[in-house]
Amino acid sequence: MLKDEWRIGLALLGLVALLFGEHELLSQGQALSLAITAGIVVLIVLVSTRVAHHAEVIAGKVRDPYGSMVLTLSAVLVEVVILGIVVQAEDASPTLVRDTIYSAVMIDINGLIGLAALLGGLRHGEQSYNDDSGRTYAVMILTAMGISMIVPEFIPGDKRMVYSFFTIGVMAVLYTLFLRMQVGRHSYFFSYTYPRGERAKAHEHEEEGGSIVVSGLIVAGGVVLIGLLAEVMNPFMSAGLKNSGAPVGLVAVTVAAISAAPEILTALRAALGNRMQVVVNIAMGASLSTVILTVPVMEALALYTGQPFEMAMTVPQTVMVAITIVVAAINFSDGETNAIEGMTHFVLFATFAMLTIMGL
Repeated sequence: MLKDEWRIGLALLGLVALLFGEHELLSQGQALSLAITAGIVVLIVLVSTRVAHHAEVIAGKVRDPYGSMVLTLSAVLVEVVILGIVVQAEDASPTLVRDTIYSAVMIDINGLIGLAALLGGLRHGEQSYNDDSGRTYAVMILTAMGISMIVPEFIPGDKRMVYSFFTIGVMAVLYTLFLRMQVGRHSYFFSYTYPRGERAKAHEHEEEGGSIVVSGLIVAGGVVLIGLLAEVMNPFMSAGLKNSGAPVGLVAVTVAAISAAPEILTALRAALGNRMQVVVNIAMGASLSTVILTVPVMEALALYTGQPFEMAMTVPQTVMVAITIVVAAINFSDGETNAIEGMTHFVLFATFAMLTIMGL
């Protein structure tokens, strides 16, 4: 079994080498810093493939929604750790937290669901899932983003501290109630019973061997390793992008993409395996968890350190989020996805990428 984890071993070796040679490598110029940044991204992707594999093993044993929660919560943990480190840098942008959360939602809902529904639709036609889950997630995401990232635009500066405490409390209550609903009496909202002919295919991944304890430890260790690699990547990325004219939001997109990497791989495999419920749980669950967990943690950090964060979204960001939630609510209203619906979300993701490149 250990031989299958060579990717993790390679990433560990790379991490050790970078830790010992960081200062010397940073002094070698901007081009080398960019090259090292690209190399670290490759290592992160390699680790993500193993995290995704073992997350699927866990999902096959504990079933949804618990299996999907393992991956989404791990991704949010990585994001919080990375943001907590990056925002402490002297040149950190006060909008980094906001831009990262916004980017994560765009990547998860438009990028991940768009690509998964497109590829899955081309292979299987219409793919079924529990429409209760899509509607519930969409309403929760809109509520959480509205409270934490739209309303702050209208809060006067001298009252923002009070509103920050309010936001932390509301997010904690929302997530507690949602978690109880997801794993309690309304857990059927987030699961789907496949037709008899599809059931065997839908649960093929459950036959994979491996202990749930071992898989859980590898997922946890992989998440920690990804966080450490991202921490090492930060100074190289900053040095490589300095005075390069790169978009301001590029760092935020990178952080969001790193935290979403494991779940993206798992969701794409699920879509190609005709398990769209897993895709919905992962993508929408990750978006909700990103907003409802990252916001209060970072708000609390801002109150503790006194470092101001700008959480109110820009006009283009607000419009993109509104369009995304409306399109998702319409597409997720019938319990089936297809390639056309996947394409609509992927076009929105392409629009988000273009706006980021333009610095908007």
